[in-house]
Amino acid sequence: MTSIQRIAEQLQKKKTKMKTSAHIIVSGLVQGVGFRWFVEREAKTLGLTGFVRNLYSGEVEVKAEGERGLIEELIASLKVGNRMSNVVDVKISWTEFENKYKNFQIRI
Repeated sequence: MTSIQRIAEQLQKKKTKMKTSAHIIVSGLVQGVGFRWFVEREAKTLGLTGFVRNLYSGEVEVKAEGERGLIEELIASLKVGNRMSNVVDVKISWTEFENKYKNFQIRI
């Protein structure tokens, strides 16, 4: 491994540990199928903070804060969904870490 490759690898590791926030919109069959509880469980398992809630449009909104790599793990789970859901699309907007939430919760 060259020194440039080592530096690139170290930067990637730092990036995944960097705290950030993500605003996520999930569309498909994601309401009325236990999807919010699935998201809450996944986020809490990863140690993320934020919230999940249903939108009038039929989509589900997720706001997650924590290490970027952990949020990326959450996003990977959201793309698959739980057994009863059928995820069609996941839109992600990365934002600055605000340290706005104490835990992860379902909002109504």
